[in-house]
Amino acid sequence: MVNEIIKYEQQFEEIRGIISMHRERALRDVNEESLQMSWTVGRIVSDRLRNNEWGSKVVVQLSEYLRTKDPTMKGYSRRNIYNMVKFYEEYSSKAFVDSLQNLTLPDFVQKQTAQMDKDTIVQMPSAQLPRILCLTTFSNHIEILNRCKTPEQRIFYILYSYRERLKNKELQRCIVNDTFGSLMGNKKNFSVGLKQIYPQSQSLIKDRAFVDFLSLPEKHSERQLHKGLLEHMKQFVLELGKDFLYVDSEYPLQVGGSTFKVDLLFYHRGLQCLVAIELKAKKFKPEYIGQLEFYLEALDRDVKRSNENPSIGILLCQSADQSVVEYAMNRSLSPTMVAEYHRQLIPKEVVQKSLEEFCSFLKEA
Repeated sequence: MVNEIIKYEQQFEEIRGIISMHRERALRDVNEESLQMSWTVGRIVSDRLRNNEWGSKVVVQLSEYLRTKDPTMKGYSRRNIYNMVKFYEEYSSKAFVDSLQNLTLPDFVQKQTAQMDKDTIVQMPSAQLPRILCLTTFSNHIEILNRCKTPEQRIFYILYSYRERLKNKELQRCIVNDTFGSLMGNKKNFSVGLKQIYPQSQSLIKDRAFVDFLSLPEKHSERQLHKGLLEHMKQFVLELGKDFLYVDSEYPLQVGGSTFKVDLLFYHRGLQCLVAIELKAKKFKPEYIGQLEFYLEALDRDVKRSNENPSIGILLCQSADQSVVEYAMNRSLSPTMVAEYHRQLIPKEVVQKSLEEFCSFLKEA
């Protein structure tokens, strides 16, 4: 039986691919129609409210009317109707349209919105649904609209939620822990080698990880941190990014007559390379980099396959003096970086930054 499956595996895989493609198309079409409906209803109600034809009482009456006429019609409460109004008003605003016009959108946006010309995507009349909005769901859009204040933030999380295939709770967490701020910026904690070998890594790898799901005490050991991450690997991978595939814990490296162990070993699908993560439940010290570089050399010589790219090393510390990190990384030619982990989520205002760099990285990825 096994031999028979192996014999036809390539043909079976072709059929599986066809099924997956059409299922994705069906889901995409349903999502697009749902968004178009929300946009149109939001526009009509917005116009009525703006022209003082309707008041909030009429919106309540509309909700009750829809429910009475068709009890199966779900999702049209007063609150949801106002969400549709917000969806239309915020995304048709001049500020949002101008932000789109000033960006070079990634290639995947163009492919996903191939039905319309590029100019239509960024220069839409106010009555038309911007095609970029079809990259994620209505519930995700409401999360983005309620939690993000600037057009740049909103565009970032639309793109990021599509790329990472984020569900609503996952997107909420990303916004709260400021993924935008973590993936943007100077990245002085990236080595010279990492920036040269993987310039796109700055938009793919976070320099902060929130491990609140571990419930670590203020004083904890590396063993506690290590054990907690293994027990909550799914949450940790979601925190790192869905391109990270877990390989092993305490991965053994035989060098000469000695055996060394990498705390956590991953594979990154986007960068197509091994990623070694070393855990330090203390403040960063420059000498930690030497140990990490040694592990990368051993991985590249003895573990990396010929079709894979050079291995990357991430030093995950409890804290780091940024000046010390910058000095330590400035001459390092190995693809390494220093990241900090936080025991608690820290809500804060997301920094105002341009999305142009992020979009260019996505375009090259």
